Amino acid sequence: MLLSWLAREDQPVLEGRRVRLRAPRLGDHGQWQALRSESRDFLRPFEPRWGEADLAQRVYAARLRRAREEARAGTDYGYFIFIIDDKGAEQLVGGLTLSNIRRRAAQFVTLGYWMGERFAGKGLMTEAVATVLPFVFGPLDLHRVHAAFLPHNTASRRVLEKNGFREEGFAENYLQIDGRWADHVLFGLTRERYMTHTLAFRR
Repeated sequence: MLLSWLAREDQPVLEGRRVRLRAPRLGDHGQWQALRSESRDFLRPFEPRWGEADLAQRVYAARLRRAREEARAGTDYGYFIFIIDDKGAEQLVGGLTLSNIRRRAAQFVTLGYWMGERFAGKGLMTEAVATVLPFVFGPLDLHRVHAAFLPHNTASRRVLEKNGFREEGFAENYLQIDGRWADHVLFGLTRERYMTHTLAFRR
């Protein structure tokens, strides 16, 4: 994995085999708006409720400013996931967040992600999660990653299991999804388990 710190951003660009993870930029709004809009019905059952107004450029810019403040503070890191075409251009396929970072005795972060409908089922999110984990356990020096998903979301379960996460519990009415409180399955990955999983995968 290549880490390259950018002067204009407060987090590294992360390079996987097929994917590139980097901080959202103002110039990404068009791709983001188009992908979110075309994938709305696909994403609705898995996300907090949002509408067309949430895709506006001014809303996007406000989120970008807040995200950069959070990255500077070291509490949250938002990534866009890109694939690179034959001409070297970036094509947005989804997003990934590292949020609610806790230090001192806790040393954990919450992982979240979304994928555009036409790019789902291709293993890209599994690779994106694998690409961000060295950043979590390396430069961020955290000890644990938390993730949660709806019980029927088998795709998210596969993404996490392939990256060494284990099921750790069940939370009733855990998050508001599409306007309603929904139960979630809780998964976790510790630094120790990550190292064991990585060594086993390399053999």
